[in-house]
Amino acid sequence: MNKIRTLMFGSLVVASMIVAGVISATVFAKAPFFNVSAAATAASPSPSPFKSNEATAHEAGESAAQETAENNGTFRPGGPGGPGGGPSNETAAHEATESAAREAAEKS
Repeated sequence: MNKIRTLMFGSLVVASMIVAGVISATVFAKAPFFNVSAAATAASPSPSPFKSNEATAHEAGESAAQETAENNGTFRPGGPGGPGGGPSNETAAHEATESAAREAAEKS
């Protein structure tokens, strides 16, 4: 008799959990404060394409190779690594702490 009671109680708990899940899913799906599609759209901004600076003063200081790279979309602002990928730190204090292998990696 004890096993039957345990199985009945377990079945009741499982059934209650299923009903509660269905009810809460229905409530949240209809709630105006819980809009999943709006949250997903806002969280993933679309990347904007790079726009070349076509001002006359800027164009005068630009090489033909850089202008071509800007026009075909392969230009990386800030150097080869992209934004912030400028030259290595060449101060004397920095160079004193650097190994030869690290210095060679910065030069390449």
